[in-house]
Formats: sequence, structure tokens, C-alpha cells
Amino acid sequence: MAIKPLNDRVVVQYVEEEEKTKSGIVLPDTAKGEKPQQGEVIAVGKGCEDCDIKTGDQVVFDKYAGTKVNIDDVEYIIIKVDDVLAVIE
Repeated sequence: MAIKPLNDRVVVQYVEEEEKTKSGIVLPDTAKGEKPQQGEVIAVGKGCEDCDIKTGDQVVFDKYAGTKVNIDDVEYIIIKVDDVLAVIE
């Protein structure tokens, strides 16, 4: 199933990175706490044509932004383009 954002919305898939302590111990998901505030742009709405965000970009977004959705057991977040704080290069 595909997801297509409308207007000035962006669909982002969370980037789950394995977290380790300084001594090399891998932290389980239960110890991590909150979801990361970054991910990969999966789709961009037509209202975002004038901005610098495109599909495939790694972005950082506002902590309390968007709506989380699960599609085919994958968690996405749909956010406004204004809630994207930076593109990671």
C-alpha cells in the first residue's frame, strides 16, 4: 500500500539506529524511551514543491509534530513541511 501526502505534508519513516553505551553495550528498545526525531522522507505533497525537501532526504523534525500511522507494519509520521527543522547531508 502506498501513502500520498496532501498539500504541504511530508511522510517520514523513522530511522531506527542501534544505540550503544560508551562501553559498547547495545540498549534494548525498552531502554531507549522516545522515538528519534529524524527519519527518511518517503513522500512529499504537492504544496512542498518550492521547498528544499525531496524524497530520500534524511530530515530532523519537531518533537511534537505530526500524526503517526502504521501501514503494513511500518510506522510513519505525517508532518507539515514547516515542522521539518533540517536536512541531514
